[in-house]
Amino acid sequence: MPGRRYHGTVTRRAKTLPARYYTDPRRFTEELERFFCGQWICVGRADTIPEPGDYFLREIAGESLIVVRDSAGAVRAFYNVCRHRGTRLCEATAGRFGGRIQCPYHGWTYGLDGRLLGAPHMEGVAFAREDYPLQAPAVDVWDGHVFVHLGRQPKPLARQLAGLPRRFAAWGMADLRLGHRIVYEVKGNWKLVVLNYNECLHCPLVHPGLNNLTDYLGAHNDKPQPTYIGGAMAFSGSAETMTADGRRHRAYLPGLTAAQRKQVHYYAIYPNLLLALHPDYMLIHTLWPRAVDHTQIICEWYFAEAETVQAGFDASDAVEFWDRTNREDWHIVEQSQLGIQSRAYTPGPYSRREELLAAFDRVVAETTRPARGKRSAGRRRRGMPGRVS
Repeated sequence: MPGRRYHGTVTRRAKTLPARYYTDPRRFTEELERFFCGQWICVGRADTIPEPGDYFLREIAGESLIVVRDSAGAVRAFYNVCRHRGTRLCEATAGRFGGRIQCPYHGWTYGLDGRLLGAPHMEGVAFAREDYPLQAPAVDVWDGHVFVHLGRQPKPLARQLAGLPRRFAAWGMADLRLGHRIVYEVKGNWKLVVLNYNECLHCPLVHPGLNNLTDYLGAHNDKPQPTYIGGAMAFSGSAETMTADGRRHRAYLPGLTAAQRKQVHYYAIYPNLLLALHPDYMLIHTLWPRAVDHTQIICEWYFAEAETVQAGFDASDAVEFWDRTNREDWHIVEQSQLGIQSRAYTPGPYSRREELLAAFDRVVAETTRPARGKRSAGRRRRGMPGRVS
């Protein structure tokens, strides 16, 4: 996917990570615990649960989470674990609770705010319902994107996002509506997906269609940040957006400047949100690592509500373009995974145009490096609700 212009911080000695970062199940487990569970994770969009009781499930690092809208309209998140004997509260990946959440095992019942409302057969037991609400990780919403943090006393989401909310305010992301969703299963490590997303040196060979619309060497990167990397690419020639013919078949998103209408902004927001802002729609990928060599990717296309309510609304131009591009990416990621698993693989040098990749590698290595004199996170007992400190 998108290429970036070199910023000048890659050293001549920068190399790719050793194979164990992509093949070792123990390192994978530690990455989930420290890189994913130690940061705000994008779990989805608030508009997918518009009414009280609407919910969806997400799973990360073996934890099943319920994301639900409560009776007051607030977005909440709960561990999918009954406080009685630990049973999963629900199995369906999305749906609507009828005002309450009830355990299917013994009928313990919770409000949409997590309070325990009913606990059958507890008469005569020293027991107070207020002591047994659903365990709730921290939840916050940025411009329609829902984030959850599994750690204790996390820092505010705003600190992780840094200046991105102000930079992307013009797109009005909270007001956009889902046009299409595709779930992909990729036989590759999640980091390979991030690396692929943040360079376009492969575009002439892998993405001839995309390469016709933007100059693979003509993008501009922001300086890499500890919590995100990214930049913008301008359209080539008469192209107006990312579709098969480069034509824009819908109105510009309201609020964009003339300059913003001529670019696509591509950002990887750690640990799992890939955000692509177009002049007329938004494309997002969320990454869900399932194994050291398996990543589930939820890809969603969002459009202005004024477009989606029109009779005959058709998102196929954007969907077909990116679905084809995605599948080209997933194939080459899988080929990378297979090559790295070979005994012949050794770390190779990054070019001066792969600055964002080297920066991402440094963040991963530093985040998952065990602290001196402490046990690794993978061997510690995890407390509720979350992250090993």
